[in-house]
Amino acid sequence: MSSDDDSGGAGFAPPPFQPESALQRVQRELRGMGLAERAGTFERRGIAIARVAVDGASLKAQRVKKPSRNSPVWQTTALSSHAAVSGFCNDLKKQLAAWSDSDD
Repeated sequence: MSSDDDSGGAGFAPPPFQPESALQRVQRELRGMGLAERAGTFERRGIAIARVAVDGASLKAQRVKKPSRNSPVWQTTALSSHAAVSGFCNDLKKQLAAWSDSDD
């Protein structure tokens, strides 16, 4: 089997995961959700919601279980593919929509 990318085979390989560009994508998505970035943490109305940073060949993504002004409980996920990045962003968007203003 040839390793040539132009082999015309039925399958294709997705582009290699680049954590730096994926980080920029996640940051854009988070801002698009109405979150503001402060010191590496994305917040809604001053309450921490998410953090994302490059961690070697992947991204370390964290989101709160529930918005809290006192001490948020963080859930950590390693994102090492484009599909994982999309899933994290989609799940967070759904969670933001589910949290009511009273949760803040």
